[in-house]
Amino acid sequence: MPARSRSRRPAAAALAVILAAVLAAVVGVWALWAHGPARETSGARTEAAFGAAPGQAAGTCAGRPVTAPRELRGMWITTVNNIDWPSRPGLPVEQVKAEYRGWLDLARERNLNAVFVHVRPSGDALWPSQRAPWSEWLTGSRDGRDPGWDPMAWMVAETHARNLEFHAWFNPYRGGQPGPAGPGGDLAKLAPNHPLRAHPEWAVIYPKAGTTGSRPYYNPGIPAARRFVEDAMLEAVERYDIDGVHFDDFFYPYPVAGQDFPDAAAFTRYGKGFTSRAAWRRENVNTLVREMNERIKAVKPWVKFGISPFGIWRNRGTDPAGSASSGLQSYDAIYADTRRWVREQWLDYVVPQLYWQIGFAKADYAKMLPWWAALVKGTRVQLYIGQADYRIGEAGAWRDPAQLERQLTLNRRYGVAGSVHFSAKQVRADRLGAVSRYAAKHYSGPALPPVMAHLPTNEPATPRVAGGATLTWQPATDATSYAVYRVEGAMARLVDTTRATSWRDPAPTAGATTYCVAGLDRGANEGGMSEPISVLASR
Repeated sequence: MPARSRSRRPAAAALAVILAAVLAAVVGVWALWAHGPARETSGARTEAAFGAAPGQAAGTCAGRPVTAPRELRGMWITTVNNIDWPSRPGLPVEQVKAEYRGWLDLARERNLNAVFVHVRPSGDALWPSQRAPWSEWLTGSRDGRDPGWDPMAWMVAETHARNLEFHAWFNPYRGGQPGPAGPGGDLAKLAPNHPLRAHPEWAVIYPKAGTTGSRPYYNPGIPAARRFVEDAMLEAVERYDIDGVHFDDFFYPYPVAGQDFPDAAAFTRYGKGFTSRAAWRRENVNTLVREMNERIKAVKPWVKFGISPFGIWRNRGTDPAGSASSGLQSYDAIYADTRRWVREQWLDYVVPQLYWQIGFAKADYAKMLPWWAALVKGTRVQLYIGQADYRIGEAGAWRDPAQLERQLTLNRRYGVAGSVHFSAKQVRADRLGAVSRYAAKHYSGPALPPVMAHLPTNEPATPRVAGGATLTWQPATDATSYAVYRVEGAMARLVDTTRATSWRDPAPTAGATTYCVAGLDRGANEGGMSEPISVLASR
């Protein structure tokens, strides 16, 4: 962590700093005792203080130790089938924009700091792409017509204006949706400019055409198809100021009983040296993951790359390295060797979908979580957890509004670096009051995203802050955003983050209140703390 600027005040201030440091040390020891094991994350010390998330506490504001929770708090915004946004296809542009702003406002209200937006749900695009047709979930038509604006550029700008990270969520290989809503297995029903119509040799229909769920895929086993898919996603990386590239668990499709993925011809041509088609398929997915990581970093080294896989790699009954589970194995069923991706550090973060309750026999959340925590230990890969907000209210354990609250408490115990909630609609619905419950306990104030020490760092200059009812400062060199701290008793707490260069306390306390401001680079690395500014609240 970059060293903060030191106070220039002599004697009394120095003594205050020493006493504050002692207090911080005591708080840190207490936190470790109270909350269980903590994991070193991206080279930054983690601790829990006063019930806050694992975070950094370094430096002072007016002689008080600074506490700033460090965790990723996100939600998925799903566009396919208009699950979250837009609410239906073909809406007027202003309504589409108003709905998206509403999701961002919700994220800020719940003290989230990231959104994961579905921009390539099924071989389509929510930007003017040269390698994919416009998404029908936006335009209302599968004919590829241009809606006349650039949703991606607008979304990124709006998201950043609220100082939220924008992670662009792609499904690499899906080429379309099942019928009747989508084209099913009929390539002729794809958009006229769809790449699979120009390259039908890249297409695989699975399950077979005419059966339920049939849809087209780009064949992961054909190198040219894989490269094209990579290029289509990298187009967005090159053109837009996104913070992350995000995949979920859709690579090879989940198996359908009695049907194998029909890629025998590709295996015959490209599978030389592999003893089984399963091993070849896994290597095809490994290649995509490795190459995307390398190519993203070659274009924009600061852009994060992460995947949200199915929560079970392999069961311990199959592989001693597996988890204490007995469910579907992603390594065997969908050829996703998630364990290798983490161990090889091809990812910056991993978000296993642990969509099971505590105590579930086949995959107990309380047993799956420590397996994933142990997997990332010793790597630079950060562990976030995919949380099942969508299951709240289901029969059994999910009728308990405290289920997710308890899961987030377990996350903290194992040093998890954050959570992503599925999905935005469920966060807004707040069924059983469960979202309000976990938010009150775990997201009661803002948090800074975790630092990734292996990504580029540009320590921002120290802001020079002017007082008044509104704090103001000149832009600090290398600062993308700013963290605002307020002195509260013996601590200075993070109260907001902003990309603006002015800030007004929405809930000022009576009398004089002291604030400090620090710059953050685009990786959330924090620069020096400003001199404290005291503001007298107006009556």
